[in-house]
Amino acid sequence: MGEEKKPNTDDLEKGAGQKVDMKKEILSWVFYIAFVLVLTWVIITFVGQRTRVDGRSMMNTLHDGDNLIVEKLSYRFSDPKRFDIIVFPPTGKKEYYIKRIIGLPGETVQIDENGNIYINGELLEENYGAETIQNPGRAAKPITLGDDEYFVMGDNRNNSKDSRSEEVGNVKRSQIIGRAWLRIWPLNKFGLLKHQ
Repeated sequence: MGEEKKPNTDDLEKGAGQKVDMKKEILSWVFYIAFVLVLTWVIITFVGQRTRVDGRSMMNTLHDGDNLIVEKLSYRFSDPKRFDIIVFPPTGKKEYYIKRIIGLPGETVQIDENGNIYINGELLEENYGAETIQNPGRAAKPITLGDDEYFVMGDNRNNSKDSRSEEVGNVKRSQIIGRAWLRIWPLNKFGLLKHQ
């Protein structure tokens, strides 16, 4: 009679070890993917995100098709400033607008028939507008901003839907997503954006 063949304990241990190693490897990948997803969510929610300029309302500062990084951190520690370029969704809209802050909370903004912008009755010294404002819109009469409201305009003043229109109106602090920080495309215009 032939000898009864006993299982090789080395083979059994090796197989069990491979199963444990495979489980560890899969678990390691699951944790790694979860970490990357959480980190991505944190960055997009609290630090910055990419956005694309769609339209000509911010020419000559920004152009249609420019790709930007919007940073979200600075407004967690300080208030938006006059002339900052911000990104926000107007009330009731899903799309984002990109405009320049002109009026700050508590100020009164008015635009006269010559296209001059007045803040609290004083002429605003600025050179961002591409041309003389032809339509002051709702700012033809003084607009007093609330404690958390901003008056925004596009640099291409006669081709911009902004706080002069009822559709956009005053922008609340809670609506502001962040500040346009860096142009990443086109590459020949790559660089930090000038606000002040």
